Amino acid sequence: MPNLLSEEKSPYLLQHAHNPVDWHPWAEATFEKARAREKPIFLSVGYSTCHWCHVMAHESFESQPIADLLNAHFVPVKVDREERPDVDRVYMTFVQATTGGGGWPMSVWLTPDLEPIYGGTYFPPTSRWGRPGFVDILEQIARLWRDDRDRVRRSAAHVTGQLKTMVVERRAPTPVGAPTLVRGVDALAAAFDRQHGGFGGAPKFPRPSDLLLLFREFARRHDADARDMALDTLRAMARGGIHDHLGGGFHRYSVDALWRVPHFEKMLYDQAQLALAYLEAFQITGAAEFADVAADTLGYVARDLTRPGGGFYSAEDADSVPPGDAGHPGAHASEGACYLWTEAEIRELVGPDADAVIRRFGVRPGGNAVADPQGEFENRNILYAAESVEEVARATGRSPADVSRTLDDATRVLFEARARRPRPGLDDKILVAWNGLMMAAFARASRVLPASHAPRGGAMSARADAWRDPARDAARFIEATLWDPVRRQLLRRYRDGEAAIEAYADDFAGLIFGLLELFQADGDPHWLEWAIELQRAEDERFWDAAAGGWYSTTGTDPSVLVRTREDYDGAEPCASSLSVWNALTLARLTGDAEWAARVERTFGAFSAPLSQTPRALPMMLAALAASLAPTQEVVIVGRAGDEQTRAMHAALGSRYLPFAVIVPVSPDQRDRLARTLPFVGAMDVRDDRATAWVCRDFACRQPTTDVAEMLRHVSGGL
Repeated sequence: MPNLLSEEKSPYLLQHAHNPVDWHPWAEATFEKARAREKPIFLSVGYSTCHWCHVMAHESFESQPIADLLNAHFVPVKVDREERPDVDRVYMTFVQATTGGGGWPMSVWLTPDLEPIYGGTYFPPTSRWGRPGFVDILEQIARLWRDDRDRVRRSAAHVTGQLKTMVVERRAPTPVGAPTLVRGVDALAAAFDRQHGGFGGAPKFPRPSDLLLLFREFARRHDADARDMALDTLRAMARGGIHDHLGGGFHRYSVDALWRVPHFEKMLYDQAQLALAYLEAFQITGAAEFADVAADTLGYVARDLTRPGGGFYSAEDADSVPPGDAGHPGAHASEGACYLWTEAEIRELVGPDADAVIRRFGVRPGGNAVADPQGEFENRNILYAAESVEEVARATGRSPADVSRTLDDATRVLFEARARRPRPGLDDKILVAWNGLMMAAFARASRVLPASHAPRGGAMSARADAWRDPARDAARFIEATLWDPVRRQLLRRYRDGEAAIEAYADDFAGLIFGLLELFQADGDPHWLEWAIELQRAEDERFWDAAAGGWYSTTGTDPSVLVRTREDYDGAEPCASSLSVWNALTLARLTGDAEWAARVERTFGAFSAPLSQTPRALPMMLAALAASLAPTQEVVIVGRAGDEQTRAMHAALGSRYLPFAVIVPVSPDQRDRLARTLPFVGAMDVRDDRATAWVCRDFACRQPTTDVAEMLRHVSGGL
């Protein structure tokens, strides 16, 4: 019989709806039950595409004896960390503080008052690999609760008090400036792997915020080493198995230092941020290799992670049923099964050209995985760029052009064959924070990618500006479905017809970030107006008036013990890092001194981690770089679709201008836009041609209709 999770919308919670464990959702009714029965709570936190969550579910939560033990002594609660990051943050802070590590699944035992007793991550059912067994822990905590409950409660209350003190600790602000940025780049340089790219050893995570910081420091102070560290990392990732060479996009991380063996899940936020990084690399270098990767990443999202009618799905799982096991009773999903190949499969599918494909992608008869943590890749191959097209051409005695055509044809054949395999699970919930990041990537691509990289295939148009469409569609969907303009209330999640969960600061920040990029792409005043309204709503709900920065939550939910203000840019930038970017952009567009003041107060509030552990906040450091660099506003007044207007925007898109804000103005929208940006009110086309103004601090050069002159003004500053 299904448990209470069957009534939820979260794909992760629904995965556990038929466990024998009597799971409950995170809700007041659940806590009342725990208090009434005087039982501790077992809290399990994860997400739908989490591999070790699947492992623990199969080993423990699908086991009737373990379920009986859990049900008898605890109130079991499941939380989707992607829906409830506020709950996750509180108890992850506890787990990290008490164990020195963290991750998912996260397992925490709580008093009925939600105070933590004990916690960890994955536990095997019985003790092994140096980890205590789940059953042993359940029995020990049940015994302690029965025999020494008062002491357990006192200890949990003490830990909760320490947790609150630790999370809300504030330090006096200290000055931050150019030396802080130099220390940040030096910290990345000290960790840089100059042989394989990336920072540190295995496992290696793509952390695009690091790369965006390095690119801005290259632009600000011409630090060529900063640029090269970022470019080398992006090249290494593009060659590695972390990059899906058939379907586009990137897997979550690499378990080895070579970027070769991925953990195969695909997350929306990775695609968004990596696309932005590759677009910037293309602007800096002009090298098509970076535009190619950006386009195939966005193409993957458009094909596989885009909801009909607008919005982007959250993720694809790492696990799927191996092709040979499909349809067999009791078949179990395994890591990467959809993406792995034997040499024989490739030879059979590709035929006479197989040797070129095998050389290109490093295929070996016994498999090519340099690391196989769970013993699932034996005799299987992960496709990575082992040899360049030129190297394959020399080895096979063919021309590079011929080899390139052969590889294009072969990858299409392999992709079509892979599409017939069982697919990894799709997490089809729509999260506003991640959608905002993805909107930003599509909008930026519409300004940066040349016509040669227009969308191809699927439902997308081949128009050069069609990259904008998914961003617009997502913005319209979110506005219609998840935004209440009367109450000025944003919701976080949509799935299966239900919009729910009050938005967190990162939802506001991500959406505003996407809207500001979309405004710079199409000039629709509505996107800017909505971004401003959202920023004011975010400030009202989350701004830390006492110290600066933005809290993660409103602090109104009594079930969340601590109101956190994150100070770490992880897989996604924290709310304050992204919000300070948005406030900086809005201050420069509108001249609003309040947002400028919030920017300065935020840097002060985070001065300790920015100075002492700069690698913790690379996105905020990138914003600091922008605040210190000479800035420009480039206003282009011209009819949308006009050839001269397109030429001006294309020329700007080809340049790396990280400290410039682009303001497209359509003559028929100028008066409306001037209500928000008064300085555009007097700007109009000259000689019936698209016209550019290059401005700094709202002081503008003489307008020009000449693309080359516009670029000279942009390059030379004011």
